[in-house]
Amino acid sequence: MKLFFKDHLLLTVLYGIQLVLTLLIYWLDGNVRITTSLYSILLSSVIYIVYLFYRYTTHRSFYTKLSSPPESLDDVGEKKEETPLSSAFYEFERKRLQQYQQNIHQYKHRLDHHITFMNQWVHQMKTPLSVIHLMMERRDDREALAIQDEVDRLKKGLDLVLYTSRLGAFTHDFHVEMLELNELIRKVTSSQKRLFIRNRVYPHIDIKKNTWITSDEKWLSFALTQLITNAVRYSSEGSKLFFTSYKEKDHIALEVRDEGLGIPKEDLPRVFDPYFTGENGRKFQESTGMGLYLVKQIGEKLHHNITITSRVEEGTTVRLLFQKAAH
Repeated sequence: MKLFFKDHLLLTVLYGIQLVLTLLIYWLDGNVRITTSLYSILLSSVIYIVYLFYRYTTHRSFYTKLSSPPESLDDVGEKKEETPLSSAFYEFERKRLQQYQQNIHQYKHRLDHHITFMNQWVHQMKTPLSVIHLMMERRDDREALAIQDEVDRLKKGLDLVLYTSRLGAFTHDFHVEMLELNELIRKVTSSQKRLFIRNRVYPHIDIKKNTWITSDEKWLSFALTQLITNAVRYSSEGSKLFFTSYKEKDHIALEVRDEGLGIPKEDLPRVFDPYFTGENGRKFQESTGMGLYLVKQIGEKLHHNITITSRVEEGTTVRLLFQKAAH
């Protein structure tokens, strides 16, 4: 109703001006009786009101539809009346919707093709890296150890690319199951033992056995690996990385706490933003700004609440809240 009146406001104003001018002409002429002029004005007004009423009744659903957003794409272009204006409008919307759907389909096809290509490329790159790693394991000199360190960095970079590309198709690539948290943490830290040894940082696990959570092992392991990599990168030699868990109502909380540089207060609100490296990232050129972003995204998709606290020169604590699994 409101949109209808707004649409006809100018017409009504012009009609009112016309009536005033008509009365003025009658008055200046002097030959027309006042009753005749008023009758003509009344008749004209009735015709105008009837016209507005007819137009409103025939276009009511059209104006109602424009006044409220569509609940779904199926509502766009749906015909409800056959007036020339509404028919032309709905036909225009239908064609535009078809064009948008075609564009979306093309973009989705390109995205799927890109993800498939990235997955294949990453797996192809991992094969020669595995060969290099096996070759270097047979040697025990300093040069071989340096090469193995670089191979580890390359593998982490490839994993970052792989999981970033898979994130868009997350619903097709995850499997929620019951996981024993102590065992999972030990498995992840064991896979990163070379990183711990190289940086002389020591993991300390304080998690009770038979602590069961609900999550996806592959994605959660990758997120924990990113937390470990970040923590070790900004920790000094001889420091520890603590893994602690405790119950919180119907949830299990896991805290990953390091004794590193800490994050400046002004950087904390943005640490989960993509490509944000912050003050520490500018000091350490290896930072991509994607690690914590992926951790946060994975946490949201798995419904794990993730928070971070930090104090400069004291360390950083990342807290993950899991749904407790009945076991």
